Amino acid sequence: MKLEWMGEYRDLVEALIHYCNIYAGVYRTEKMHFQDVSYSYSQIQVLEYLLENEERRENMSRIASRLGITRSNFTKIVHRLQAKGLLEKRPMPGSSRERSLSVTPLGRALYEDYAREILRWHFSPMFTSLAGLTPEDRDRVRDALLASMAGSDYSRGGTDGAG
Repeated sequence: MKLEWMGEYRDLVEALIHYCNIYAGVYRTEKMHFQDVSYSYSQIQVLEYLLENEERRENMSRIASRLGITRSNFTKIVHRLQAKGLLEKRPMPGSSRERSLSVTPLGRALYEDYAREILRWHFSPMFTSLAGLTPEDRDRVRDALLASMAGSDYSRGGTDGAG
């Protein structure tokens, strides 16, 4: 049966499905290692966003939303990162209840090692392929990906994400 509803976008949809399925298969698996610490893609993404958050100063719910995971999943991953010595939770100045998360020196070293490697073997080929796109083209691709998820139950918080 020919899937006419996808029209001229079938090859793009197939590539996206292929990428997502491979990624989903390894997302939670702690298959990467740095020194004596194993970690997963879900964990490194939270670490990455927390490093970025040192300048952005977003709350944890906003970070979870940007990652596309639930707040409860974000919290579970944070606890795993703390147990590995990659994050520390500290009291917020002036508040007896609120806590801030900070990436430890080990977490920073792990992330720097990961960033070098993921750029080399994964993102450099992707960035090379995308080099011919204008910034506006890249924005349209990003917007199309976000629009494709806007109607999903997960985007509305109806499904717990991977972690």
